Amino acid sequence: MVASKPDVSEPTRRARPRSSASALWQTLMTVDRGLVGLTGRLRVTGGIPAALRGRPVLLAANHIGVFDSFVLVAACRRLGIAPRFLIAGGMMDAPVMGPVLSACGHLRVDRGKSHVTEAFGNAVRALRESGVPVLVYPEGRISHDPGLWPERGKTGVARMALAAGVPVIPISQWGAHEAAYWGCDTVRGWSDFTPIAASWLRAVRDRPTFQVRFGAPVDLSGLSAGTPGDAVRAHRRIMHAITDGLVPLRRAEPDRPKFHDPTRPTDGHSPWRPGAV
Repeated sequence: MVASKPDVSEPTRRARPRSSASALWQTLMTVDRGLVGLTGRLRVTGGIPAALRGRPVLLAANHIGVFDSFVLVAACRRLGIAPRFLIAGGMMDAPVMGPVLSACGHLRVDRGKSHVTEAFGNAVRALRESGVPVLVYPEGRISHDPGLWPERGKTGVARMALAAGVPVIPISQWGAHEAAYWGCDTVRGWSDFTPIAASWLRAVRDRPTFQVRFGAPVDLSGLSAGTPGDAVRAHRRIMHAITDGLVPLRRAEPDRPKFHDPTRPTDGHSPWRPGAV
């Protein structure tokens, strides 16, 4: 049931994920809510238009830390949606984790060149047929930009949106980077995990605020999958929408984040940052 005049700036706390989500995924989302609530304070603004509920839609978010996917799941749960994630094939092949992710209905993406065409086709088909939001990171990795602004990213998300003919909702988030250090590319032992665990315990003590803003659907009118250059144009519109939504969330930190993570690489560059050349 939808109120006649919903206040999208303050989503209802009573909303629940769609019943079409698997029981396992709904259970894990409930656990996730508790984890995020233990770690910090969640603030969600914006929302999903009523007309897009129950329809395929891409949720495109900036990537700021190892904990931000947990925050995004909690934010989606508050809005009453249960998104699927596009997940790298390596994670889907992992013992225990892989079967769980598959059982939850998340979508596999193989990055090897021999699999790209097939993986793209599968993702577009799944997006068209899913009837639920699919959450993606256009950047493809946690930002290496010193200011933690969105990196350039790739056009894969834009190409998916145009090929599937689905709307894109930009999600801007800030604060989740304070929940845990970036750590390292691969955790090989306890010594690699210790900084992440220690930083998370500090977050439990300090309780940072996790801000998530759902923006208006990105205007992709006039663009099509078969027109050369349109994927680049669509990608540019998506990334600008994410960045525009991020600006007010970090108004007190316009240049660099106040929270210093000594483990996060800062060798990247954001072409979307306000004032960037």
